[in-house]
Parts: sequence; structure tokens; C-alpha cells
Amino acid sequence: MAASIHREVATEFLPFFRVYKDGSVERLLGSPIVPPSPEDPETGVSSKDIRICQDPTISARLFLPKLTEPDQKLPILVYFHGGAFCIESAFSFDHHRYLNSLVSQGQVVAVAVDYRLAPEHFLPIAYEDSWAAFQWVASHTTDIAGDEKEPWLAKHGDFERVFIGGDSAGANIAHYVTMRAGVERFHIGGARVVGTFLTHPFFWGSKPIGAESSIEREKSFTCLFWDYIYPEAPDGIDNPLMNPVGPGAPSLAGLGCSRLLVTVAEKDGLRDRGVSYYNAVKESGWEGEVELVEVKGEEHAFQIVNFGTENAKNLIKRLASFLLH
Repeated sequence: MAASIHREVATEFLPFFRVYKDGSVERLLGSPIVPPSPEDPETGVSSKDIRICQDPTISARLFLPKLTEPDQKLPILVYFHGGAFCIESAFSFDHHRYLNSLVSQGQVVAVAVDYRLAPEHFLPIAYEDSWAAFQWVASHTTDIAGDEKEPWLAKHGDFERVFIGGDSAGANIAHYVTMRAGVERFHIGGARVVGTFLTHPFFWGSKPIGAESSIEREKSFTCLFWDYIYPEAPDGIDNPLMNPVGPGAPSLAGLGCSRLLVTVAEKDGLRDRGVSYYNAVKESGWEGEVELVEVKGEEHAFQIVNFGTENAKNLIKRLASFLLH
């Protein structure tokens, strides 16, 4: 029997990952990595992989829809994938397929950020990587020399129409980046964030809301998981990064966009958190336009994991409409 089979488990968070005492990590979920495509046969979308930063290493997959004119300008979508901060990738099959469809219908240039994952990289590294990637996109309006600019962004990106979006943990990150963009406008040059969409956002807190169970709250999976992947988080599960409506969280009136779309799924355990966030934005005094979309009978991230179903197609169409207007 191979020695590797005898590795001792240090900790595990099923169904996501297992950490062994030798420091190695085994991911138990996630779709396979797939290469980019010069032109997707179904959507006509082209994609390529780039390195945003060498130290630390931050990569991204760029998506460009089929153009109607050689110098066509399109909105820019900075997208953060889901996966509980610990699985999936900007290069994974599920997100590649999903973004091909969204980019084709929404007619945007998309930058899918491949932030570093826990548990090898504890939070807040994923947030720091994501903000650095967003700043890199925005820097195309100011301080990047011409030969260092990413050609798809430089030629086809309309920096007056920047969108931020994400699903699940990626939606959590999208909220963070949008809030920070509102505070640090001088760090994003001439880029203007017109809209953000949060699909089934991964938020939580110490006090149950709605249908959430209150049994042994501190020992719940989500609380233990958050404590593990962000051990230094001030206020634990009520840190504003995980609980943006909790005590001490900055006012949501500071959101750095003018339009916000929050989508939830009826059977998602995070559904009530998304609704609470939507209500808190409405009541914050934020001057933008916010909308809530709920899909009945569906579960978390169905538009990605059940891609191709009627409800998934309809939600992607709704997100594309948000990007088009």
C-alpha cells in the first residue's frame, strides 16, 4: 500500500477540502480546469489567460464577445468566481461555460479574476488579490504605458461603463470591491463603476435571521469554517466582510456603484441573508437603484451547477439585461 494513503488528516471541511498533517491539501469539490478558447463554437466568445501580477501571482481569464465592428467599445465586467473561498477557479469548466454565455448575451469584455484560495492562503488574501486585480483593470485609464496595457481592454473596454459581479463567495468579494471603490475613488483613475450584481451572496452572522437555525450557532459549519479560513478576522463571523449588515459594518450608503442587482434562490440556505442585505441597502440612504430577483424552487448557484436548465437560462438572461442597460 502506498505511503500517501497513510497520510494523517489534520482537519477537514466536507465537502470542500481536507488538510493533511504534512501540509498538503486535497480539494474534494470543483469542476476541472479547462483551457481558454480562441472562439467558443456555441457563443462565438473568445477567451485568453493573462498574468495580472507576478508577486503575488494573480491571474485572470479574459472573455471577448464576437464583435460587430473592429474597434467596438464594450462595457467591462470584473467578475469573481464562487466556491466558498476555497474551491473553483476562473479557469474551471463550470465558470468558463457560464461566462461564455453571460459575455455573449451581455456584450461585455469580462475579466474573471483567479484570486488565491484558502486554506493555503488564509483570508483576507482573496480580498487583497481581488482589489489588486480591480485596480489593475482601472489603471488602464491612467498610469499603464501603452505597451503594457492589455490589448482587449485598451481597444474594446469602455471604462465609463465598468461592472462588478460574482456568485456566492465571489458575490461577497464583489460587495467588498464595490464598497472599497466607493471609498478609494482616487485609486481607480477614470474608471466608473455603473453597476454591481451579487448572485446568491455568501454572507452570514452570529445572530440567526429568517429561517436560519439558532441551534449551537458558534458550532455551526459556517462559523467554524469562517474561523478556520480567516483566523485573524476581527469580530469573527460578524466581521463586515462576512456580515455587511452587522454591528460596526460601514454604511452601505458608501457603495461605489449607481445600480445594484441582488439575486437569491428560494431553497438556498443563504437566501435570507441576501434579502436582508437588499433591504439594508434600501434603508441605508444609498442613492443608487437596487433590485432584488428571487427564483422559486431553486438552490444555491443553480445558474452555474445546473447550467442549461430553463431557470438557469432565464437568470443568465436577466443578468445580461442588467449589463446591457
